[in-house]
Amino acid sequence: MSKGTQQQTGAGSTDERPGKRVRADAQRSTDALLTAAAEVFATAGVDAPVRQITAKAGVGAGTLYRHFPQRADLIAAVFRHEVDACADAAPALMERYEPVDALARWLQRFAAFIATKRGLSSALHSGDPAFDSLPAYFQQRFVPVLSTLLDTAASAGHLRSDLELDPEDLLRAVANLTQPAEENGNSPAQSMVTLLVDGLRYGAEPR
Repeated sequence: MSKGTQQQTGAGSTDERPGKRVRADAQRSTDALLTAAAEVFATAGVDAPVRQITAKAGVGAGTLYRHFPQRADLIAAVFRHEVDACADAAPALMERYEPVDALARWLQRFAAFIATKRGLSSALHSGDPAFDSLPAYFQQRFVPVLSTLLDTAASAGHLRSDLELDPEDLLRAVANLTQPAEENGNSPAQSMVTLLVDGLRYGAEPR
């Protein structure tokens, strides 16, 4: 490799190789489709016309089908994308807030995630092979995140010392709190999660 070539591709330079530009463009298209699909699914359901999704994403139908040949592929990708966004919110919360506040805020975020994904329930339990790996993905992303939040809060003395908390049990409990009330369709999740965290911290002795 010549010195001139090294200078063009070395640290601090902009890599303009066509392959990298294509990959970056493809990733932007994928991200736009996932964001648009999540918004459309939330309002119109998972059977919404493809044109609604592509119009919101600003891409053509060919781009959608190139990335997601079947609707089930798109639904599964949206679910993973939203799981990642929720899980990835935890580190930022831990940097910004006290441990127990970060825990409370993340549980609220998780409850909101579950509530907005109720519309995907029928699709996710349809038996389509595209969805087979999603329950395991859900556990793999959320259990370690919640374990870290709980351990950090416990180490700071922000949680009751007489509790042995299983992250999976806590995730399940919060998910159950997001069930809408039958008489009016409203979910008491936000206030219930607040009460749940208050119970976890009751009698704690901060260090």
